[in-house]
Amino acid sequence: MRLAAIADVHGNCAALEAVLADMAALGIAEVVNLGDHVSGPLEPRRTADLLMARGFPSIRGNHDRVLAEAAADMGASDRYAHAELDAGHLAWLASLPATLVYCDDVLLCHGTPRHDLTYWLDHVTADGTVAAAPIEAIEAEAGGIAASLILCGHTHLPRVVRLRDGRLVVNPGSVGCPGYRWDVPVEHVVEAGTPHACYAILERTEGVWHTTIRHVPYDHMRMAELAARNGSLVWASALATGWCGE
Repeated sequence: MRLAAIADVHGNCAALEAVLADMAALGIAEVVNLGDHVSGPLEPRRTADLLMARGFPSIRGNHDRVLAEAAADMGASDRYAHAELDAGHLAWLASLPATLVYCDDVLLCHGTPRHDLTYWLDHVTADGTVAAAPIEAIEAEAGGIAASLILCGHTHLPRVVRLRDGRLVVNPGSVGCPGYRWDVPVEHVVEAGTPHACYAILERTEGVWHTTIRHVPYDHMRMAELAARNGSLVWASALATGWCGE
């Protein structure tokens, strides 16, 4: 079994197109999508149209949930996307499940299986440092899950963790947003350190899952310039460099 996992496209259609072209060149036909599809100051409408046309098995992320609910406390990225999307796009987001079991043995979630806002393979310390989560905390979140492969997103950082019982938890990184600032639980910055689009290839041979993280170059400066024109300087810096800047 061989499939690709994408997550956190965040309206970056240029990055998504580059990733899909890379998959096609590698002969990968099966793709799953872990949420946060369109929120961001880029091309939410074009991104939604492409993902809806492809029909990948998909779940909703925290931003998708906020957009579908038209929450009053939407942030700037959500407000931009919401204004660009039509009723059909929003209905598609609303229709997506929070989690999904794929091919009986692969669990898809956004943050953790229990909550789309929780970091799983990483955690934030009291001083705002983003660090790898301890194995005990990761395993606690995986309790009761029978799937041998668990896929999550949300942090935008690629990470592969083999649990001590042999199950594999993989975050494929972000297709379209390599850095951000957030204030929950405390102010912190997440930075991938590269502007390239990121995704994962998962392959099971002789009952064991193997992972390849792919970083795909694309015209990231065009997207950085678009973010800057739309007033999002942190996005512009992250898209241009992989770092959020000052």
